[in-house]
Amino acid sequence: MRGTGLVAVPYLLVRHELRLLASLWLWAARRTDGAARGGTVFGYARGQGAMMGGFAFVCVVESVMMSVLLRDWPAVHHVVLVLDVYTVVIVVGLHAASVVRPHVLDPDAGTLRIRRAIHVDVRIPLERIASVRRELRTTHEPRYGELDLAVGSQTSVTVELAEPVTHVSFFGRRREVRVVRFHADDPGALVRAVERARAGDAVP
Repeated sequence: MRGTGLVAVPYLLVRHELRLLASLWLWAARRTDGAARGGTVFGYARGQGAMMGGFAFVCVVESVMMSVLLRDWPAVHHVVLVLDVYTVVIVVGLHAASVVRPHVLDPDAGTLRIRRAIHVDVRIPLERIASVRRELRTTHEPRYGELDLAVGSQTSVTVELAEPVTHVSFFGRRREVRVVRFHADDPGALVRAVERARAGDAVP
C-alpha cells in the first residue's frame, strides 16, 4: 500500500472514528472547526442532508427489524444492537463532520481552505489561483492533476491553479493537483469572495 504502512492502518481508522465523534460534539455545540478569526466560512453540507438523513433512517429501521428477528437469541441480539447503534452514530457523524468543517477563505493568511468532512483538507494559496468560477457538474471523470469533491454527486465551483498544490489522501498518498472542483451551498458568494480577496479587497 502506497503512502502508509499496514501497521498505520488501524491508527488511521481509530483516528477517523474519534474525529467523527468529535464532530458530533462540535455540531451539538454549534461550533466549527478551523474557522480562523477574520476568515469567512462557506458551507457545503446542505446538498447531502436529505440523503444522509434517509440513510440514517434506513439504518434505524434495520436495527428495529434485527431486534425483532433476534429476540430469541439475547447474546447475539445485544452484539448486533450495539453494532447497529454504532452504525447510526457513524452515519450522523459523517454528516456532522461536513457541517462543522466548512470551506474557509482567510484573506489575512492568503489561503482558500477546501474541505470535505474529515477526509479532505486542501489549502490553496490565493496567489496560485489562476481562475475561480461557478460551474455546475454532475459527472466527474477521474483525470490526472484534477481533484473532484462532489457532494450529492455534484460540484458547483471550479478552481484552476497556476501552480499545483498537494492533496494528501486518507491513507497518506500525495499527489499534485492543478484543478479542484468542489461544492458550496452558495457558490456565487464564494466565488465573489475569492475574487475580492485576490484583488486585495476586504471580504465581508
